[in-house]
Amino acid sequence: MKQMRQVLYVTIGFLALGCAFLGVILPIVPTTPFLLLASICFVKGSSRFDRWFKNTKMYQLYLADYVRHRAMTKQQKWTILTIASIMLLFPLLLIGSWVMKIGIIFLYMGKYYYFLVKIPTLVE
Repeated sequence: MKQMRQVLYVTIGFLALGCAFLGVILPIVPTTPFLLLASICFVKGSSRFDRWFKNTKMYQLYLADYVRHRAMTKQQKWTILTIASIMLLFPLLLIGSWVMKIGIIFLYMGKYYYFLVKIPTLVE
């Protein structure tokens, strides 16, 4: 049973890695969430694949700084917040339900709180 679970984790890790490669090529597909998923799956699936993955150029380019510091620069924070805010603006304006609008507003507040208070800022 444990071996089956490890094979499943490694398989999902490679599928997520493939989606991350697509994210590098296609601007519509996000890269970082798939790399994070691949990293989690490789850690749980196989130490050999985990070591291999952490030595890849893709990991070094996209995740190494975040994992090492668990912090972001001001520019990174504001870029992410701006893009996410614009994306959340569409459902906020288009949805007719007030309950959903209030939920989206709480999502806005939680997002800004998390990025500005919880994530440390790197000094440039």
